[in-house]
Amino acid sequence: MPSSATGAATEAPRRRPGLLLALLAFAQLIISIDYNIVYVALPEIGDGLGFSAQTLQWVISAYAVAFGGFLLLGGRACDLWGPRRIFVLGLSLYGVSSLLGGLASDPWTLVAARAVQGIGGAFLFPATLTLVSTRFAEGKERNRAFAVWGTAGGSGMILGSLLGGVLTQAFGWESVFFVNVPLAALAILFAFPLIARDEMGGTRRSFDLGGALTATVGTTSVVFAVVQGPESGWGSGMVVGAFVLGAVLLVSFFAIEKHSADPLMPLRLFGNRNLATGSAVTFFYMATFGTLLYFLTVYFQGVHGYSALETGLAFLVPMVAISIGAQTAGRLATRFGLRAIMIASLLVGLVGTVIVGLTLATDGSYVSLIPGMIVMGLGQGAGYTLMFGAATVGVDPMEQGIASGLASTTQQIGGAVGLAVLVAIANSGLGGLHGEALRSATTDGLRTAVFVAAAGIALTALVALGLQKPVKDRAVAQGGAASAAADEPQTAQV
Repeated sequence: MPSSATGAATEAPRRRPGLLLALLAFAQLIISIDYNIVYVALPEIGDGLGFSAQTLQWVISAYAVAFGGFLLLGGRACDLWGPRRIFVLGLSLYGVSSLLGGLASDPWTLVAARAVQGIGGAFLFPATLTLVSTRFAEGKERNRAFAVWGTAGGSGMILGSLLGGVLTQAFGWESVFFVNVPLAALAILFAFPLIARDEMGGTRRSFDLGGALTATVGTTSVVFAVVQGPESGWGSGMVVGAFVLGAVLLVSFFAIEKHSADPLMPLRLFGNRNLATGSAVTFFYMATFGTLLYFLTVYFQGVHGYSALETGLAFLVPMVAISIGAQTAGRLATRFGLRAIMIASLLVGLVGTVIVGLTLATDGSYVSLIPGMIVMGLGQGAGYTLMFGAATVGVDPMEQGIASGLASTTQQIGGAVGLAVLVAIANSGLGGLHGEALRSATTDGLRTAVFVAAAGIALTALVALGLQKPVKDRAVAQGGAASAAADEPQTAQV
């Protein structure tokens, strides 16, 4: 059946699968780098543009709120108008908003630019994920593609910290925005020859305006409340009002979807066991693993006084481990099944996280952290590679975009919820402390937060047990089909 996700999908990938995969990994790298690159530049941004201590957080939060709120819309847009169009649109929004961010001369211009960056990411991320899911055949070929894509995503978050430190120290805070402009332009330039033209098929599909509005505004309100809660207080009128508005709109969204002829998110997708379980895994993964880089950053800078550049260099060890874990996971998933390796990666990451927690100390050395960061990074990279692939197995190609958007939305909300909860735990005993007492209490709070994250990782492994086991004969057949890709046209039907 022709679709925007699969029509004409065979020709370009068969000619240039390596170049296509490199482009998709590069786009994922852009998203991941931008996720962390701004963190180390925040003090300079605050001083340069006159942010207050209360408003500086919106440099981060504006991106997170827009990204999380628009993901479902971005995912469905891939299904309706084709992933290549949305891929280019997302990159264009990234490039333009990054240019405006670097040129910003007042706080709220930068916040607005960051929000547009988030919208660009909300279109680009599901488009990239859809292209990986549909342009590479299920089995060995797709596992390898997700391994490369996951390596770029996992490594990019740490590379962002390193690049942010180098650029900020050498060229000023504006450079962390300007760097995205040539990267986005380069990706757009290669998108047209490497990604097959979107074929819309014979059936003209309608746009679910009511579903789009209620889902986007409702999700944005919930993410806003989660992000703003720790700053304004969970009982503040603004936060409670955002939660209530979000809940009302999301309930309305599900009512609209139930009666829509062509819904934004078909409710029957929740009957797909892998999609439901995979989305839960992405939520808990980001609520736990996704927060650990933040706490290591606080430990390096707040406890040991590392500079932005030193902090970036300190992340080189886990970056290498994440890359190795991501590459290894793809091969192991092909041999032993995605479910088994997903669970194993979470257990490896759990062990590493516990080791990191045990070695956090006020007078501890960087060397003492290395074993834990290596083990943790191996599990983290493997899990990131596999969780999105797990969520989209068995989804019709015409609905890969919205499935990717759903998994990505739970990822963003999970990261926001996890960070809010764990930061509150880490900071609970810091009031009124100064000097050495503050350093010691900060370390104790970070250690507690890391151990709570470890408990969450264990819970994630239990949730992952809900993924369907692969049929052995089917896996063998898929391996044979993938090896015959040069002789027979491959589609991404599941």
